[in-house]
Amino acid sequence: MAAADDLRRIALSLEGTTEAPHFDRRAFKARRIYMTLAADELTANIRFAPEEQELRCEMQPDAYRKVPNKWGDSGWTTATLAALTLDDLKSALMSAWRHQAPPPKRGARRNRG
Repeated sequence: MAAADDLRRIALSLEGTTEAPHFDRRAFKARRIYMTLAADELTANIRFAPEEQELRCEMQPDAYRKVPNKWGDSGWTTATLAALTLDDLKSALMSAWRHQAPPPKRGARRNRG
């Protein structure tokens, strides 16, 4: 069972990630926002590629659901933290981060978490 502290620790370990207020949530971004944490710290909205969103929602319907608006159509997915293992959470955050991370520096290797 994952919790907000786990989410913060994993996200902030990913290269270039910062945390900042975002409306009533906390946003985590590298080059762009890839995840937001709800104020109650029970759920997070994570941006996946639409195909990955569909797969995750189908495979773990108790953990993931598409955000029900235009944001959901672009891959934003609500994750219920208590329904995720730490490995599930790490996999989800790394996937979202990879799509939004800054490009690697020449000759440097990207952090794989």
